[in-house]
Amino acid sequence: MSGLEISNIEYLVIAGYLALIITVGLYFRKFSSNTDDYFKGGSKGTWWLVGSSAFMSAFSAWTFTGAAGIAYEAGFTVIVIYVGNALGFFANFLFTGPWLRQMRVTTFPEAIALRFGEITQDFYAFYEVPIRILYSAMALYGLGIFCSAVFGYDINHVIIACGIVVLLYSATGGRWAVMATDFLQGLILVPLTLIVAWLCLDKLGGVSNFFQQIEAQGLTEAYSIVNSTTFFGGAYTWGWVSAMMMKQFIVFNSMSAAPRYFSVKDGDEARKAALLGGVLMLIGSIVWMIPPITARLLYAEQVMAFDISKPAEASYAVVSISLLPVGLVGLIVVAILAATMSSMDTGLNTNVAILIKDIYPKLSRALKWKPKAEAALLSYGRLLTWLMGFLVVLLSLYFAQQDGSGIFEIMLKVGTLLLMPITIPLLWGMFIRQTPWWAALFSIACALVISCLAFFSISLTYFGFSQAYSDGFNWNFQQQFFGVFGAGTFGFLLSTLFAPATDSEHRAKVNKFFTRMKTPIDFEKEIGEGNDLEQLTIIGRFGLAVAGFIFLLLFIPNPMEGRLIIFGLALVVGIVSGLMIRAGRKG
Repeated sequence: MSGLEISNIEYLVIAGYLALIITVGLYFRKFSSNTDDYFKGGSKGTWWLVGSSAFMSAFSAWTFTGAAGIAYEAGFTVIVIYVGNALGFFANFLFTGPWLRQMRVTTFPEAIALRFGEITQDFYAFYEVPIRILYSAMALYGLGIFCSAVFGYDINHVIIACGIVVLLYSATGGRWAVMATDFLQGLILVPLTLIVAWLCLDKLGGVSNFFQQIEAQGLTEAYSIVNSTTFFGGAYTWGWVSAMMMKQFIVFNSMSAAPRYFSVKDGDEARKAALLGGVLMLIGSIVWMIPPITARLLYAEQVMAFDISKPAEASYAVVSISLLPVGLVGLIVVAILAATMSSMDTGLNTNVAILIKDIYPKLSRALKWKPKAEAALLSYGRLLTWLMGFLVVLLSLYFAQQDGSGIFEIMLKVGTLLLMPITIPLLWGMFIRQTPWWAALFSIACALVISCLAFFSISLTYFGFSQAYSDGFNWNFQQQFFGVFGAGTFGFLLSTLFAPATDSEHRAKVNKFFTRMKTPIDFEKEIGEGNDLEQLTIIGRFGLAVAGFIFLLLFIPNPMEGRLIIFGLALVVGIVSGLMIRAGRKG
């Protein structure tokens, strides 16, 4: 099969929605009068806006492609990943969310400078920028591969179109546009994926029949959340589950996660934002996995007919197109696009913030440039967003010209082995005070030793060299994770033996960091006047525009059931948006 057929109506739906998103970005340009506004919304974001943005940026199109492929083959195992995300959000709600906001910085390398010093800050700043560019490019490339294989789109067109849309709203509107578009995308994605899951269960005859079908097709054992070593080459075992849970906890609760909450008003709002993200992620962990499992039960022949390396990754799209009425198929494509765009726009904004706030000042001092005014720095920020975005698009297009997806897969492995070592000290650094200034760098060095060993083994297997050696030393995911985590933690704890005296300058600096991190924010004194009601009203109005856009789909020929589904989706989006406008006016 070369691809699922998409009607011209669906193309119009996709184009219309993308145009609306660009309009939102252009509108929010006026909200950014300085770099604080542009990079963190002036720290005036309300909990519901920041929480929905944090939720949307916590996953990509991989949820509806790669994760769907795992669910198709291994059932409920993949839920572990998203439950891990939810637990990470809930830990933010309990204690780390307020800490991250109360660091009172614009970029997390700035927080690292307060905790470990400027040398460590410089390392992270220069390390993060290329890694984030690479990750964004891979995500965009992966989206292009999927849309090309499943929907028959030209991969280059997908990459260019999505890249331009993200740039148009994120470069012009900055963090405000990123948060607003993330909210609107979530306002569609959450109810729409709930509808797809409900249609799947209805097609199967209810929840009880859903499980009966799994049993009838002999999938009960393979679909266990935790599998035995006899299935899937030893993947998805207790070791895999525990490693995945720990990995997600670290990712969500280290200092590198702090940019999620820099835009929120204060620590209490950060708690609420984290709770919203956790609840939505917990719902998604179940709802998103029902369609690919349904595809295995009802549409296996259609899924396996795709001429792609992993046909199971088309399962979510197959079910959506099979069950959704005409018009909403375009919106499910938009939902898949939005999942990657929401993580890409956040990555661009964070990356440019590091360039302007961490790297540019150091270069400016080194080269003896004259200090720039805020207006000039804001212009630089917008320009760099365009440049970074074009670089991401060009890199994605380069990947698209290579043979097959092997480069994409091995770079994902490299990313995993390179990102975890730098994240480990950012977790322990929030809890352990008694360390020397070089604690984070030593921890990273120890972890990278294991990463290099693991990567060397993977590379041998990938390139076909020394097969006997690679068979004996090829590490699986849990071995990679626990090896890297153990080495990084060992290095960090070992450094505590060399901590300077309690009355030293470094220890005084660390104590000041912890005091700052745990001191509640007085919003009126530190930030000033909020714009909560304006956020409700403006985004509510855009939400009504989205509801009206969905309502127009009722004029497309559909069976009565299809029209009712469209009407229900428009009604939900409209009610939420109307309540937001009402709350904004009442206040």
